[in-house]
Amino acid sequence: MNTISFDHQVDASGLLCPLPLLKSKRQLNRMQPGEVLLLIATDPNAEDDLRKFCDQSTHQLLQVDQVDDTQRIYLQKN
Repeated sequence: MNTISFDHQVDASGLLCPLPLLKSKRQLNRMQPGEVLLLIATDPNAEDDLRKFCDQSTHQLLQVDQVDDTQRIYLQKN
């Protein structure tokens, strides 16, 4: 597991869809292009939701690390 450096972090642990996605979108709106967001989520659908979101937007999903029931999802604002 390679660790990516990040500029901002959102902890959505314990929150279910659509809250991890909404919190990520809110933070991405505040960020500058090129900055990286780390989303920490326990919702098993968070990765799929964010992949779909990135496919429909200009943002990029860089990496997903799974540790037990926690996902660390790295997104870059474009």
